[in-house]
Amino acid sequence: MISPQPFFEPRGTPISIYQRIRGLSELGHEVDLATYPIGQDVIVPGVRIYRTSSLPFIKQVPIGPSWSKLLLDILLFFKVVRMLATKRYDVIHSHEEGAFFGLVLSPIFRTPHLYDMHSSLPKQLRNFKFGNRCLIVRAFEILEHWVLKTARVVLTIGGDLEEYVRQKNASANLFRIENMAVLDSPMHDREPVAELKDPPGLNNRLPIVYTGNFERYQGLDLLFQSAGLVLMKHPEATFVIVGGQSEQIRHWQGEVKRLGLEDSVIFVGAVSPEEASRYHRLAEILVSPRLDGLSIPLKIYSYLRSGKPIVATNIAAHTRILTDQTAVIVEPRPDAYAAGIMKLIESPELRQSIGRRARRQAEEEFTMENYLAKLNSAYLAIGYAKPIRDQARHQRRAEK
Repeated sequence: MISPQPFFEPRGTPISIYQRIRGLSELGHEVDLATYPIGQDVIVPGVRIYRTSSLPFIKQVPIGPSWSKLLLDILLFFKVVRMLATKRYDVIHSHEEGAFFGLVLSPIFRTPHLYDMHSSLPKQLRNFKFGNRCLIVRAFEILEHWVLKTARVVLTIGGDLEEYVRQKNASANLFRIENMAVLDSPMHDREPVAELKDPPGLNNRLPIVYTGNFERYQGLDLLFQSAGLVLMKHPEATFVIVGGQSEQIRHWQGEVKRLGLEDSVIFVGAVSPEEASRYHRLAEILVSPRLDGLSIPLKIYSYLRSGKPIVATNIAAHTRILTDQTAVIVEPRPDAYAAGIMKLIESPELRQSIGRRARRQAEEEFTMENYLAKLNSAYLAIGYAKPIRDQARHQRRAEK
């Protein structure tokens, strides 16, 4: 498996990759994961992590395209070549730009290539303004086209990417495997939550929780403008912000102070996915103020499973999975978002009913059993599936 990401870090694609290796382990496969030198080691049965050499001037890798990522990708490519040259593998399973490695190396080493597509790479370049030169974007478009034409199997994480792949290659051997709530403790275990009831500044106030990265598209500016309107009417509310890197946190602390909200906003910093799920259960209200995007944010699956009500913006990334029955969906404007939060603050009954329906959706649609069955089907299409004899046993092991 090729993971051109810092692994493991508690953010979108690395979490999704962790789910893949955990699922493959549950299905009885062995995985050699080639990845960057940056990140935490994880222990999964049957999984070995192979890291590239480190570069002393690269200590962290930002989200999205970057020059540091390009340098690490060069090292990763040669790492993968050495691994393929010294050991016979059944499948090359690539993520993100690792697909370009698979495109080149699959025919050379006569190994089937499975592309795990989390996003369109040319679109990423445009969104992050990294590929503002047309030639770079065009090169990525050509490479992506050939990956989608030649990969034995293409996995996607949502309907938007599924539609995109069909447009590019109607005959692609395509499977959609939605993400799940990640690394959750048992849903009704209240003890870990009790340990979080006293973060500094909470003092039994009503917690409104955001978890995720601090990139522009996540809409933190919208959230804090909305918070000012909410607190004018409901000073008992406290906004708990989980995630972000040190520099980003300092920036938003300054913005919060400028808005006069510093007594009602708590920045927790980056935490493990397991601890993030505890903050979800701590919350009275969960918020996703995302401004744009098509792919479903990974945190939404954990939000649903927590059984807490969600206030989400009316964009495709949310409405592909959320409805008025499982969330309060509002327009991405400060007044509308504040009104959605206040609607839930003022109605405990509504909070409970929306939360119950949200959890029911997660329990019925996004289970480990369904996840393993879909992953197994994808590997069956390559010819390396293993029988799933006892789904209940897999469910119990995965939840541990």
